[in-house]
Formats: sequence, structure tokens, C-alpha cells
Amino acid sequence: MIKIINCKNNINKLTNFLESRRTEKNNNLEIVNKIIKDIKKNKLKALLNYEKKFSKNKEIKLSTDRVNKSIKKLDPKVKKAIDYAYSRIWKFHLKQIKGLREKIVYFDKFKNKLEYRSVPIESVGIYVPGNLPSTLLMNSIPAKIAGVKKIILATPKINGKLNPAVLYAAKKMGIKEIYSMGGAQAIASFAYIQKVNKVIGPGNKYVAEAKRQLSGKIIGTETMYAGASEICVLADNKTDVNQIITSIVSQAEHDPDSQCILITKDKKIINKVRTGITKILKTLPRKKIATTSLKKNGLIIIVKNDKQILNVINEIAPEHLEINVKNYKKYDKKIFNVGSICNGRYTPMSVSDYTVGTNHVLPTSGSSKFSSGLNINEFIKKISVVTLSKLGVEKIGNPAITLSEFEQLYGHAQSIKSRMRRN
Repeated sequence: MIKIINCKNNINKLTNFLESRRTEKNNNLEIVNKIIKDIKKNKLKALLNYEKKFSKNKEIKLSTDRVNKSIKKLDPKVKKAIDYAYSRIWKFHLKQIKGLREKIVYFDKFKNKLEYRSVPIESVGIYVPGNLPSTLLMNSIPAKIAGVKKIILATPKINGKLNPAVLYAAKKMGIKEIYSMGGAQAIASFAYIQKVNKVIGPGNKYVAEAKRQLSGKIIGTETMYAGASEICVLADNKTDVNQIITSIVSQAEHDPDSQCILITKDKKIINKVRTGITKILKTLPRKKIATTSLKKNGLIIIVKNDKQILNVINEIAPEHLEINVKNYKKYDKKIFNVGSICNGRYTPMSVSDYTVGTNHVLPTSGSSKFSSGLNINEFIKKISVVTLSKLGVEKIGNPAITLSEFEQLYGHAQSIKSRMRRN
């Protein structure tokens, strides 16, 4: 089921394997493009048509009464768990705001004033798949702390039903504008009907493609690529094999496109892991999804030394990394390409999805090589403010004129000269 690659000599096979997943042909370009164009032109009428077509949904904007009625059905135990997760996520993300709102002000010797201001994005649309209240908390808490004034939620129905846990989390966050919509049509609606500045949140391949097509043109999206879930487990002959197995399966059950990788120097644990995975899959409710994921993207990598371990991990650049070895400290500070690191045998990645406090919206498909997980900075913009003095523009203007004329941008030079007495 799960493939094995021996990287003792080189990692070419690994890079080819990763590349094939990351460049997989996307057949959803045209259908998503059609949906976006239709909603841009026909707005709510088109949105209703797609909701009826794809999910038989006739209810788009949810009233406060509708939300409250749904919340009443929620198990108090689940409410309590959401409250607990909310508290920890809020406390951790609140630490990120320290120093972030400080305004930089600089005066040079000519009394020119240069400023750098931090301002929150005005409006954000959060897309939450219908059964994930934890994802709503992870996306909305940093936005709220950053000072975003308007947060709108889109969450599709599952089997024709609203999820009361997602709605309870929304109410707790003070989100009042809630829409029952999903797929590419929800992202297009955010762009052309609700007209938010930025859209965040995970979704299926249609959601991801809609965000890709609209990003940078109509709306902003996360700086990372938040695609199908990934885990990489580093283990040795002292690691509890059951912990390896359960961690791998936990991510495989997310999505058929999820990627689960085991890295080890110890060949003896490989058969135990493969046998254990087969056994646990038999009783897993999401067996079909997990099996597809492991057949398609599952991998066991054999390495020869610590240097190669680091090279392999930094090449994979996984969303999640579990360093499930006793001496994890010799690795974690030498790993630069990863979304999150879970150190030691007592730190299952799955708990970080809910109640640790760190964010579970993380870069996938190798994007941790250049981006971070969701954080307060996603919702803060930086604005440069320049106020030049009469003397200041003359002192710094002449070198600017020289450069603009060198670049053959003579209109620039004329604009600068118009502010100067001596030119």
C-alpha cells in the first residue's frame, strides 16, 4: 500500500515523487472559471442556482434566529470543548500582537518625516467546511485580535444540515453575517457579492482553485498555500510503533490528496508500521479516504544519517512534522522548512488541530519554504507615510533626478523638479 524510497544514496526519487503530487493536473480550471464569471455577472441569482444544483440548498443568509435554533441542538460537552480551545488559541495569538502595532517614525537631518503604520484589513471572509468548528476558531481569532472590523462566515450544509458547532463558534467570535454556501460559488460570492478584502480558510479543490483564480485580482488570500493536509513523522527503533501508525492514519483520513510520510534509519520498523496501518484501517470510519491517500501519497523514506534526515525534511517542507525520537533537540533547530514541529513522544500533531493554541492553518505542498502558518500578520497591512520639508526635497531630490533620468523616466524628473526652488 504505502511506497518505500531508499534515500541512502541520493534523494532524486523523493524529489520526483513530491513534484508529481505538487504539479498534478488540475481539471477544475474551466468549471471554476465559469462559476466565477456567472456570479460576477448575475450575483445572488447565480449563487442560488449553484447552491441548489450542488447541495440542494435554498437558504443562503442565516438569520440570528436560525443560528440560535441550530445552536440549541449542540451537545453541551462540545460547547465546553470549543470554549476551552477558544481560550487557549486566543491567549497564544494575543502574544503575537506585541510590538506589531507600534508606529515607526524617523526624522532625518533635513526634517523629512518617514513613517510606517500598521493598519488592519477592513473585511475578511472566512470559509469553513461544514464540520470544522476548530477551523473557524483558528481563522477568526487572529483576525479579531488584529482588529479586522468585518468578519463574514461561509459554511456549507452537510447532508442538508447546518453544523451547530460551527455556528456556536461563530456566535462566540461575534460573527453576525453568516452564509450557508460552499464550493467555488462561496469564494466567488465573497469576491463579488459580499465584496470582502481577503478570503481565508481551507476547502476542497474547487475552493482552492477559486481562491487561486481570484487572488491578487479581486481579493487577497493567505500568503501560504493551504491545501490537503500533510504529516511527516521522524522515528527510530525506540519509537512506539503505534504512535507512528496512528499519526500517519490521522492525517490520511483528512483527504484523498493528503500526504503522510515516515522517515527512519531503522528498517526493522517498516513492516510493523505497514501491518499496523492495514489493521487500523479496517475499523476506521473514513477508511476509503485514508486508503486512497496512503496508496497515492503515502511514503516511507529510509535514510542513513542525521545529515540526510535534515536534508530530506527540509526538501519535503511538510505542513506538520512529528520528531518522535528521544533526543529531538538535536534536530528541531536545524529544520527550516516546515509549518509546525511537534517534539517528542507526548506531542501528537492531532492535538495541535484543536486545543494546543498554535494555529492549524499551515503551508502545504512545499510552501513552507517561503511562507508561515496563519498568524496576526495575515490581517495587518503596512503603510508608508512620507512628509518632506522644503529643504528636504531639495537635498534628496537631485540624486533622485539623476536616477530617474538614468532610467529614462523623464516625467519622474520633472515632477521632482516642480517641488524644488533650485534644480
